[in-house]
Amino acid sequence: MDKVAADLGGRGIRIEGLKKRYGHGNTAVDALKGVNMVVGPGEVVGLVGPSGSGKSTLLKCLGAVIEPTAGRMTLGQDVIYDEGWKISDLRALRRDKIGFVFQAPYLIPFLDVTDNVALLPMLAGVANAEARQRAVELLTALDVQHRARAMPSQLSGGEQQRVSIARGLVNHPPVILADEPTAPLDSERALGVIRILNQMAKQFHTAIIVVTHDEKIIPTFKRIYHIRDGITHEEAGEGRGID
Repeated sequence: MDKVAADLGGRGIRIEGLKKRYGHGNTAVDALKGVNMVVGPGEVVGLVGPSGSGKSTLLKCLGAVIEPTAGRMTLGQDVIYDEGWKISDLRALRRDKIGFVFQAPYLIPFLDVTDNVALLPMLAGVANAEARQRAVELLTALDVQHRARAMPSQLSGGEQQRVSIARGLVNHPPVILADEPTAPLDSERALGVIRILNQMAKQFHTAIIVVTHDEKIIPTFKRIYHIRDGITHEEAGEGRGID
């Protein structure tokens, strides 16, 4: 194991000099110009920046949805990208190592809450009973176990987002990428979601990156990465209102 991976204690994520260029020649656009980030296990950090700053591109690179142009990404003990992908099965990487929480919950409408959460581990080969047990444990931790047999259309917006968080955590990924997870919520529910993410990060030793424009939650982060013109700048956050 190299020093970078050792520093993360087997979990978390480190990004070094990450670049992404779209196009070629005179029409080329450098969306990322050298991003550096470290998010340790059990940590929730904010990623903020104006439209067009590179947030979406960075999230897609971190989620192994698009390929960077250069740089290095280390996920726990594994270097997943170093001037090229080092993982042959990116689909399995996304399924097993990276959890996603989106602005919209994207729950499957014809599956109940438990099955929505249990589906991902089932697809990964986990036995049905174990997958459902994982789902129930997370739904309980997120205080929506009483909705376990409900259909998504029967849930409130806040309940749907909690189920979405459970789905993101169910395979115990070392990293969760949350894209504007509080945008559709009022202040109380938005702060509740961030409080849950912090609790889950500590409980499961998960590194969580929250992309947001939401002024209600920015003061809750202990560390914030600002991205401007494809370059990240780290600063200390206020870190309040999450305990």
